[in-house]
Parts: sequence; structure tokens; C-alpha cells
Amino acid sequence: MPQRISGALRSPITFSVLAGVLIGALFLLGTGADPIAAYEAVLTGSLGGDGIGSTLTTGTSVLGMALALAIPLRAGLINLGGDGQIVLGGITAAVTGLYSPLPAPLTVVLALLAGMAAGAAYATLAALCENHLGVPLLVSSLLLSYPAVSLASYLARYPLKEPGSSLPQTRALPDGVALPAFGDSTVTLGLVLVALAAAVYWFTDRRTAVGYEIRMTGLNARFSAYAGVERRGLTLKLMSVSGALAGLVGAIGVLSFPYRFVDGSLTAPGYTWTGLTAALLATAAPLGTVVASFFFAVLQVGGLAMERTTEVPRELTQVLQAVVIVFLAARLRFPSRWFNRRPVEVETVEVERETV
Repeated sequence: MPQRISGALRSPITFSVLAGVLIGALFLLGTGADPIAAYEAVLTGSLGGDGIGSTLTTGTSVLGMALALAIPLRAGLINLGGDGQIVLGGITAAVTGLYSPLPAPLTVVLALLAGMAAGAAYATLAALCENHLGVPLLVSSLLLSYPAVSLASYLARYPLKEPGSSLPQTRALPDGVALPAFGDSTVTLGLVLVALAAAVYWFTDRRTAVGYEIRMTGLNARFSAYAGVERRGLTLKLMSVSGALAGLVGAIGVLSFPYRFVDGSLTAPGYTWTGLTAALLATAAPLGTVVASFFFAVLQVGGLAMERTTEVPRELTQVLQAVVIVFLAARLRFPSRWFNRRPVEVETVEVERETV
């Protein structure tokens, strides 16, 4: 246990976060603000009694998207189509909720499954473009987002638009077609579903042969191919799971307040890019992704509270996120004695490669 704590304190991730906090304090000092008061406002506004509900609600979407993007990233695959997949999941859940003839509880389940299926199918399309057309996954997933977002926008503004409303939103879902909430808060059962997805990801990553294959592919694609891992099939599987999780997040957003699909509500908060940032910060490790997602949810919600109480712009929290990623990306440029703990998996791959 002491060795793990020591390793965590000396890790590049810890260094990057602390560097971001320090540089943020310097920015605050440069503007004449009090860094201690600003950071206290962030923590109080996000973790206090009035803010913890918003943090958990935001964290549900951030963590869901972080998991969706971390799963392929673990194998060295970058899925940039989160916006398209989350929006398709949301609009599909809305259509299912509006037109399903089933009772409300079954309609909720059907809407969740339909949203996951839509996201999975669209992510699989990006994988097929790479496997059979030679379009890099990074490019195909990103470009496919635009028609998906445009289609959802059209449906919300015209065929499914709420009559008499000036907002680009669908009609409200029928009574009872909603995820159960915890008390009077905005936190719903969606948080439990995302937490279960994180637990399944951890178990698969650490306790199964599939998880080992995924990690080995991310560390050394040539070695994993030599060992018999079929990359095309793995890409299809990981992208379908990734899209299903993104679609689940979209469905959760529609089945929670305001219980309808609102054009831009799933993309404007930047859940996809915040989730990708969290996955990168944690190097796609399951537990690290959970912690990083909560960290960024605290920054996102706390930034609003900081702006209200200290008049410090909430954009500072975005600066903190950017600085953390810059330091994390530059860690290989620092002297090796600063980060002398190498991942066990990397050493294992190198030893096995030398043996072969």
C-alpha cells in the first residue's frame, strides 16, 4: 500500500494536475483575484449541499462519455464521433418514448436499449469505413458526427417539434416515461447505470483475456497481431461497445429532466470532449477514468459557482483542463528520473518481444 501511494504521488498524472492548479493560481494572481477564495468557491459550489446534485448529474454524462471513449482508446483506437453517437442515442430514445405502445416502465427500458443500439450501429459504421475503405477511424468517426447531429436537429425542429414552442425541442415524453430520480434531486438511475458500466469495464480490463488483448493491442499492435489478435474484428467490437455507451448517455439525457430531446442540449456542454480529456488523463485505465471524470465534473460545476461568488470567469476551469493535458502530453519530454516508474505492461511486452 505505501508503494502504491508513493507511485501515485510520483505519477505524471498527479504532476499534471498539480501543475494545472499552480498555473491556474498564477493566472488568478495576475488578474488580482484571490486563488484560495476562487478554489474554495469551486469546491464549495460543486461538492457542497447545493452543488453535489449538479456535480453528480454532470458527472453521469461526463463519466459515460469518458468510458465510451476510453474503451477503444485502451486499444489505441481514437473515437471522435461521440457527438454523433450521443445525439443519435438521444433522438432514438425520444422517438421510442413518444411512440411506444408499451407501459411506461417497459418503454423506459426499450428507449434505453434503442438509444444504445443506435449509437452502436453508427459507431460500427465508422469502424467499417476503416476496415473496408481504408478511412482512418479518427477521420471517419469525426466526419460521421455531422450528419447525425444535423438529422437529430431536423427531427427536433420539424417532424417531432412541440407545437406552439419557440424552442427546437421535441414533444414531452408521456407521463411515467422517465428514469427514477433520487429524492428531489436531478440525479437519476442513469448514474447507477453508468457506474455499473464502469464496473464491467474494470472487470473486463483486469480479469479477462479480452481485456488483456485490448491492453496489449494498445501497447504494441504488432506484438498483439503476432500473438493472434485480429485487429479488424477487435475494432468492430470496441467501436460497437463505445457507441452503445455513448447512445446510453444520450438516452439517459432524454429520459431525465426536461424529459424530451432539446436540440444542442447533448452537444453544447461538451460532454464528448470533456470525456475524451478524462480518458486521456487516465490513459484509459478504468479506475483512473472514473476519478478523472469526477475531477472534470467538479471543475465544470464549480466554475459556475466560482463565477457567481468571486466574479472570476468560469473559463479559468477550461484553462486548467488545457494545462493539465499539455503537461500530461509533454511528460515524455521531462527528465526520466522524474517519472522513473514504468508501466508493468510495457515492460512485459518488451520482454516477451525480445524472447520471441
